[in-house]
Amino acid sequence: MKSTKSHFHRPLGEQRYKKMFVIAAEGARTENEYFDLFNNNQVTIKITCLKNKNKSAPKQILCKLTKYLSVEKIRKSDEAWIVVDRDRWKTEDLNALYQWSIEKENYGFCLSNPKFEYWLLLHFENSKSISSPKNCENRLKRYLLSYDKGIERYKFNSENILIAIERAKKRDIGRTTNWPENTGTTVYKLVERILDSIN
Repeated sequence: MKSTKSHFHRPLGEQRYKKMFVIAAEGARTENEYFDLFNNNQVTIKITCLKNKNKSAPKQILCKLTKYLSVEKIRKSDEAWIVVDRDRWKTEDLNALYQWSIEKENYGFCLSNPKFEYWLLLHFENSKSISSPKNCENRLKRYLLSYDKGIERYKFNSENILIAIERAKKRDIGRTTNWPENTGTTVYKLVERILDSIN
């Protein structure tokens, strides 16, 4: 017997938001989880991290983002960012990302040297004397005990995010290159833009 009970469906539609950030990151999990911290129920901002299925080379990241932007057509007030690690990438590959980022005012490029975990570490300490990606990850495990690419959301709050921004900025003073050639990160630039949009 066919049910006569009617089902109520909420219209899906588009949620309104003040600003959208499209982020293409090298990592498949950590960066996505971190930037998701800033999505909020007030729909002030919307952060879309493009999923990365083990294709993390700079050219592949740029290709994925430009393909997304050609289809989705973000507004002038929205922003698109690339977030990568220094890793073993060739200077010419990173330079291609940087050149893309200066094509438009609402494009951006962040690089962490040696890796994104350095940015996370800045939330908890000054992160001095980080000598390698492995060293960076081991130090992070002092604060995120079960760290395995996933982050514990409750360990990140507005206070330590602001502290991380200040620590990253201090390390970035006087830099003359397009990204940190030594230990450092420019992720703070993106996080500042996000926080400015929320406030």
